[in-house]
Amino acid sequence: MKKSVIVSLLGLAVLAPPLLSQGLKGHDANAPVDVDADRIEVQDRDDRAIFVGNVRVRQEGLSLNAARLTVAYNKVNGGSPQIERLDAQGGVSVVSATETAHSDVAIYDLNHKLITMIGSVDLQQGGNSVKGARLLIDLNSGRSVIDGSAVGASTSDEGVSQPTSTGRVTGHFTVPQRKP
Repeated sequence: MKKSVIVSLLGLAVLAPPLLSQGLKGHDANAPVDVDADRIEVQDRDDRAIFVGNVRVRQEGLSLNAARLTVAYNKVNGGSPQIERLDAQGGVSVVSATETAHSDVAIYDLNHKLITMIGSVDLQQGGNSVKGARLLIDLNSGRSVIDGSAVGASTSDEGVSQPTSTGRVTGHFTVPQRKP
């Protein structure tokens, strides 16, 4: 009996990673990025711009929403800024045509085509969902990895450090209806 349960759980583990990544495989990280927010502060000497309030980012079939976004850029040969990285905080959601992921923080490294989501990660595709502490999406390969390791800690009202995660990944998967 235990062996069949383990085999079933291994089968579910194989299903879990492709949820979000398959919808974003081959995403063009070189496509233009559109950002809108309630306010922007440009810190040109530091090569960054900070967007605050109802931030919405769009790039091809990908959207990212957050309370705050820091855009790191580089000026190539003194020319126009080239975006290198997006750091989002506060109620972050990353949405593709078929999947949605939520977290506390997200880092989109455009140069390496990686999206890392940290803190209370909830990944959904149709009726399937996976929850964990950290999600790494590789836009090149279409591979995503969710783990339950506590990346950081939060502080309670009493000033006591507490882990942000149980250290476990959980999943809920729909099963196709079969005829008896």
